[in-house]
Amino acid sequence: MSIDTSPGQDGTAQVPGRPLLEVADLVVRYGRGRKAAAAPPAVDGVSFGILPGETVGLVGESGSGKSTIGKAILGLEKCSAGSVRYNGTDITHAGAARRRELGGELRAVFQDPNSSLNPRQSIGASLAEPLRIRGVAAGDARRRAADMLARVGLPREAVDRHPAQFSGGQRQRIAVARALICEPKLVVCDEAVSALDLSTQAQVLNLLADLRDERGLSYLFIAHDISVVRFLAQRVVVLYRGQVMESGPAAAVTESPKHPFTQALVAASPVPRPAEQAARRHQREALGVRTAAAAAAAPAGCPFSNRCPLATDLCRTQRPALRTAGMSDVACHYA
Repeated sequence: MSIDTSPGQDGTAQVPGRPLLEVADLVVRYGRGRKAAAAPPAVDGVSFGILPGETVGLVGESGSGKSTIGKAILGLEKCSAGSVRYNGTDITHAGAARRRELGGELRAVFQDPNSSLNPRQSIGASLAEPLRIRGVAAGDARRRAADMLARVGLPREAVDRHPAQFSGGQRQRIAVARALICEPKLVVCDEAVSALDLSTQAQVLNLLADLRDERGLSYLFIAHDISVVRFLAQRVVVLYRGQVMESGPAAAVTESPKHPFTQALVAASPVPRPAEQAARRHQREALGVRTAAAAAAAPAGCPFSNRCPLATDLCRTQRPALRTAGMSDVACHYA
């Protein structure tokens, strides 16, 4: 895949081999003042990078901080510490004007397409809106909207229809079209397929993969199902309570997981074959991992220690650093 070295919005060229996005020691706390200082962080020291044309998957249970990281990258949530760099430029605390400049390069696809589509606007008007904000003439914006609809597998005539006239899967395709119409370099997909049935989910995932390969797009793909992340991502970052448990190539993390939490995630991932599903259920039970409801958060040390069958006093008192185990980086004393 070729790497785009054209100048970005800030006039800097994209350098081959340098991450398009760099997240370093990111911390996000909810609340203000003393309340925020006393609250446990929703994201606690997370670091990763995304290369041009690469898909990185963020996976974890509900409440693990996945969506918060996506919002921090998009400027929808304030960062308490750490940094976010885009194309070599620090955008951690970028103001409104800078964020508007980046609006064409950093886009998002959310779980509910209705949240990004005005039910009173035609599909053509919704797609053309980000182009019109950037000064594109009305006629050209409408033509590009029709072209983008055709690219995501919908009829060009759909520009004159309204969201209520489409199915959930079609509306998600429209949301993808709206995210890509400005030709961004990075798209944050936050649970973009989790609300779809399996057949529609596969269609949207194939569409995202095709568009990535055609346009050299980078994705931050956020999901709770590790098998869905495995399909699209080249690298995977596993989160638990705002901390990175394991990261590495998608095949290594999903086929040979090292961290007990990652092993539990893989074993819990559903499969369509009953015999294999039964084997996974047996494997999950044999791991001895306690359920989230049965274990409170560890006050210190490894956040997973109160659920982990390998945990010792060391795990409960000392937070494990990421270390290399095989092809992955794992935050575990005993992995």
